[in-house]
Amino acid sequence: MDKTRLFGLGGGLIAFIIMLILPPPTGMEPMAWRIAAMTMLMAIWWMTEALPLTVTALIPFLLVPIFGVMSANDIAQEYYSPILFLILGGAFLALTIERVGLHRRIALALLNRARPTPTGLLFAFISATTTIGLLVSNTSTALIMLPIALAVIQAAGIKEGETEGFAGAVVMGTAFAATISGFGTLVASPTNAIAVGLINKSLGTDIGFLDWLKFGMPIVLISVPLATWVLARVHRLDQHDFDPNAARAALGHAEPWSAAEKRVVPIAVAVVATWIAQPWIAPYFPNGSLTDGTIAIAFSILLFLVPDGTGRPLLNWREADKAPWAVIMLFGGGLALAAAISDSGLAAWLGVVLAPLTSMPLFLLALIIVALTILVTEFASNVATASGIMPVLTALIAATGADPILMAMPVAMAASWGFMMPAGTGPNALAWSTGHIALPRILKAGFILDLMGAPLLVGVIWAVASIG
Repeated sequence: MDKTRLFGLGGGLIAFIIMLILPPPTGMEPMAWRIAAMTMLMAIWWMTEALPLTVTALIPFLLVPIFGVMSANDIAQEYYSPILFLILGGAFLALTIERVGLHRRIALALLNRARPTPTGLLFAFISATTTIGLLVSNTSTALIMLPIALAVIQAAGIKEGETEGFAGAVVMGTAFAATISGFGTLVASPTNAIAVGLINKSLGTDIGFLDWLKFGMPIVLISVPLATWVLARVHRLDQHDFDPNAARAALGHAEPWSAAEKRVVPIAVAVVATWIAQPWIAPYFPNGSLTDGTIAIAFSILLFLVPDGTGRPLLNWREADKAPWAVIMLFGGGLALAAAISDSGLAAWLGVVLAPLTSMPLFLLALIIVALTILVTEFASNVATASGIMPVLTALIAATGADPILMAMPVAMAASWGFMMPAGTGPNALAWSTGHIALPRILKAGFILDLMGAPLLVGVIWAVASIG
């Protein structure tokens, strides 16, 4: 175990024990104080990854009944949310797209239409990566696109290990774009679903696929040219020799469409179209049966039924079993923690303590919280950041009476807005392993994007909300 995890393991236990020994603050019930101690323990372990994130997520099931807040049966039920099925169905669709190779076809189609300049090709790489990442996980997207980027670098005659110019920009841009794609749709990143699940359950909202799309896609559309501009300047693309024609030749041409690809495309289009149309067609289905989750599962079942043209279905269980089961359990842990915070009275106490913040302009308050979230997520995983921050944020929203969209949506996205650290995200770590990234440049480019993150996220979401 490395020093950070060892420090987190010991530090979390010490903080937990000290809080249990000390008397609760004025006005807080002992039961709420015990849950506050548990929250501190989980936050430290999540942020330092002292234990696997999913293992830490099991703590409420163990401690909440012992503390007398809820029974074991009741806390077990809190680990469930309908949005879990959205995560699962989205994962099955992404796994199918990867299996049939549709992702590579999309990438080549976009890249072959790039302008024949270094900046044009960089923009095309970032655009292609972002497009694929709207339905495929960010790490998988990076795995898809980085080999294509390395082939282009080699064909352009750039030496191995070069970190300046186009080589550094395109590798870093691929990693950044994989992260940016996670803001676009509710299924593009597990963090999105975790945050929305916590918001919906704690505040009684009903944020769905279309709601997220309405706010997420403008963020993506602005971030893609913004990241291109930042990377082009940090890597000084205009000052390095580069042969775009040789690079484009390395992309090659896509093979003829396979039967499997032809059969996946209509399913993918249909599921996204149904997600978007859900608010309008749901009233025609009984008992609220048409949700984002039921749509995802319905089309997922088709993937196991439709043949791919080779005598097997588009997706079999061996492939589907690669779905993010650990994330689903982690998500449940966040929901259980939020329930314990509410039932113990801790949420009510936090509401009283945070009430003075109502005098602060909400826009400024949102900027501060989003900036702090971006800072935290640079040093902790985005899933851990969302799981730790969202339960406290919901108490703040309740105390201030703020619109949940205006406060929670920017913070939900900020949990994934981390660009600086080489190992801060899966895509960054993969890009770093290529040897084409210099630490000072990723720190500089990431820092610039981090600085822009808070005003961008809050500004765009508030602007879209005002339009309606």
